[in-house]
Amino acid sequence: MKYIMNIENIDAFIFDFDGVLTNNLVYIDQNGGEIVSCSRADGLAFNTLNKLEKFVCILSTETNEVVSSRAKKLNSPVFQGVRNKAIALLEISKDNKIDLDNTLYVGNDINDLQAMELCGYTCCPSDSHESIKHISDIVLKTPGGKGVVREILESVFGLDLNIILYK
Repeated sequence: MKYIMNIENIDAFIFDFDGVLTNNLVYIDQNGGEIVSCSRADGLAFNTLNKLEKFVCILSTETNEVVSSRAKKLNSPVFQGVRNKAIALLEISKDNKIDLDNTLYVGNDINDLQAMELCGYTCCPSDSHESIKHISDIVLKTPGGKGVVREILESVFGLDLNIILYK
């Protein structure tokens, strides 16, 4: 994939958690604790978005400490237990004065569909549900949990994270 979009056109980034920042699998231990797999490459990408002073948040249907823990590590606000992501997105945009026409939503499954349709830009991992691939402006080469945010910044926006993070 080559450079497609100008990051200056994007004011906000909204990320689903399961299936975007994770590989959509959950591991359950004998005590019922949940473990998910996330990519450290996305951590660097979130650092870059924070340095660029872009609004970033995680929007999740799940309510789980693992989501909170990862969001804290990424220094990102998180909205959990969201039954209707479209309604939540409208509230988030109003509260933060975000123009949804300048928002990139990254989702992977049917619970993201209505929210994605509200945004000016949409993107999804390679292993997303077919209905999400169909409405996405960009279908990434990367599957969920394997560095989706990193691919967006480097391949879609053509950014050099090394220059942005360490200049």
